[in-house]
Amino acid sequence: MTTLDKFRLDGKVCIVTGGAGLLGAKHAEALLDAGASVVLVDIKKDRLDEVVARLSDQPGCKSRVCGFDFDITDEASVKFYAKHMWVALGPISVLINNAANNPKLEDGQNLIRLENFPLRVWQADLDVGVTGAFLMAREIGSRMAENNNGVILNVASDLGIIAPDQRIYRQEGLGENEQPVKPVTYSVTKHALIGLTKYLATYWADKGVRANSLSPGGVYNGQPEDFSAKLTNLIPMGRMANVDEYKAAVLFLCSDASSYMTGANLVIDGGRTCW
Repeated sequence: MTTLDKFRLDGKVCIVTGGAGLLGAKHAEALLDAGASVVLVDIKKDRLDEVVARLSDQPGCKSRVCGFDFDITDEASVKFYAKHMWVALGPISVLINNAANNPKLEDGQNLIRLENFPLRVWQADLDVGVTGAFLMAREIGSRMAENNNGVILNVASDLGIIAPDQRIYRQEGLGENEQPVKPVTYSVTKHALIGLTKYLATYWADKGVRANSLSPGGVYNGQPEDFSAKLTNLIPMGRMANVDEYKAAVLFLCSDASSYMTGANLVIDGGRTCW
């Protein structure tokens, strides 16, 4: 096997949660490029159907991509679909826990600030970002362990390593208690995912199951110019990531190219966390 051969995923079945999102679809593209069959999971059915249709239109991909719309925070649903996918599609080789909430509450209500952050939103964000990842890892990962093979990739963030720099969200003309901020739950869930990664990596190390996390930085996605300028000023490379710049890393972490890597967190943030 050559070095490049180790990146191949021919015949492997891979699951991507949050598969209808911007990066979820890109993770799927990377897996498909390597020959895998990809299952996209998302609660947003319309958007999920659009992404599945678009990926299916790529040459050679029509029979290698499908979608399931279910709630990863619902234990009964996760148990049912995990069993169903394993039986219907064969052993799952890769699980990418990518799903996350990113709440944008009404600034005028000041609810996004820590002092007023609603408990219901805190719980909903942790349910998706942490509990959903736990449930998927428990149900799919335990089957991987029985099969003595598998890879779990948890998609964290540079804000799973550092705190948000709230200065980049500030707006002129607003009082101190009215300033928008990055919500507390985003950092908390991403920090938790890195902890979950280490736990899974050591728990199933003797069962052939590897677990790693990826911490991407900000991605260009139509953000206002003033915000982009503030953020890029914090990044040594002087820019955010283009949407395709994480695909090769995802493929590395999900394939045998990273066969001796587990419990690690791969940071790709243009150098932001160096400062």
